[in-house]
Amino acid sequence: MKAHACLQEDGIVRRAIDTLLETLGLIETVRFLTLPSRRRLDSVMRRRRWQETLDKDRFFDRVFGAEEIPLNGQRQIVEVKTDA
Repeated sequence: MKAHACLQEDGIVRRAIDTLLETLGLIETVRFLTLPSRRRLDSVMRRRRWQETLDKDRFFDRVFGAEEIPLNGQRQIVEVKTDA
């Protein structure tokens, strides 16, 4: 197996920009680099929709100390003990 040397971050960025400039040209490279990240916006929108339907008390109970555990088809709240 041959060894592979990793490039430093600035080297990767420089090579990527050089490749974009060679392939796309200056204007299209700038346009590409300034495109908004749709995935990020989608993530924010998903989070906001989730928060709108969130039952705050139930969420906090599950995260910070009580957990719903199904038992014989029924839901029960069980306190979660921590060593803190």
